[in-house]
Amino acid sequence: MIHVSTAPIMEVARTLSQTFAGRADEADRLGRLPVEDVQALKDSGYFGISVPREYGGQELSLKDCLAAHLELAQGSPSTAMVAGMPIHILGHARETRSWPEAMFERLCRASTNGGLVNAVASEPQLGSPSRGGLPETSAAPHPAGGWVINGHKTWSTGGKHLTHMLVSVRLEDEPAVILVLQDTPGIEWVETWSDSLSLRASDSHDVYFKEVVVPEDHLISRGADPRPLPSAWFPMVMAVVYLGAAVAARNTVIKYALERTPTALGQPIATLPKIQRQIGEIDLALQSARALLFEVAGQWTGEEENRRKLYPRVVAAKVQVIETANDVTDKALRIAGGLSITKDLPLERYFRDVRAGSMQPPSGDTALEMIGRHAIEEWKS
Repeated sequence: MIHVSTAPIMEVARTLSQTFAGRADEADRLGRLPVEDVQALKDSGYFGISVPREYGGQELSLKDCLAAHLELAQGSPSTAMVAGMPIHILGHARETRSWPEAMFERLCRASTNGGLVNAVASEPQLGSPSRGGLPETSAAPHPAGGWVINGHKTWSTGGKHLTHMLVSVRLEDEPAVILVLQDTPGIEWVETWSDSLSLRASDSHDVYFKEVVVPEDHLISRGADPRPLPSAWFPMVMAVVYLGAAVAARNTVIKYALERTPTALGQPIATLPKIQRQIGEIDLALQSARALLFEVAGQWTGEEENRRKLYPRVVAAKVQVIETANDVTDKALRIAGGLSITKDLPLERYFRDVRAGSMQPPSGDTALEMIGRHAIEEWKS
């Protein structure tokens, strides 16, 4: 058993990564998050790395959390996606303290003791909650006290492994978030994710809430925030998962180039200038993306003025990392040739996994417009 409290976090992350890597291909084939991965994360205390020290965590900075998670993601992007959820949620909450303190402490202590926290927000009609709109999932006062929840959520990363779900609901025509524990009666999971294109072993399944009753004090927040504070934690923790997959693809193709010795050549293909140049292109792109990501993370303080001023650069770093990860994994396939599209190498898995990054907000035109507006305003000033 590893303990984050005594071992350096990078050592913990590397050890976990190496362990996860041995199960990642089989987990992808089965479309199932390994129980052993989740248990190892719990035993290590990894879920608590962004939690304040006062509540039993490591209270690592955003930059340090990203450094650890980059190591972890190289072993299994799917497992890293699951582990990244409590890190970004509690890291952001640590800075904003927008929840009732008793609830914040409860979720922090749950995470440091092996609980797995995630927000459960997306819905079939609503899509990503980042676009706005009220959820169809509803909460209403229960006659005996508390709240009764009914609804259907999608893309609920972690699935049945989650212990604490922060469920977005419609409460009397207002948005609200309510804590629901996994063992509450009325929760039904439907496995919809196992054959998806990306991150097949992240257990990002659908969940139904059918007359689920929770105590009154499980209400975390109610009402729309008129001026919500932007968070670097979600886009950057998610981005580093895909960066980790791309780094793993780089390492895999280098190893392959050193081992692949065609009969006609009589020496490893890594000796060919063409292969060296192609690997050089990959490495240069990764160095640039990593440098931008960690530069921006190092500038993040979490203070209101800092976060509003820096957020466009956070978006830029996220977009650059995702574009780089897509390009790098594509080039890795081309270097390895026909074998790369088979299960003999994990390159096709990395190629598929990083495609999900383009779907996570901020993305697409919205992200580019934000970056462009910031550049224009910065020049004008």
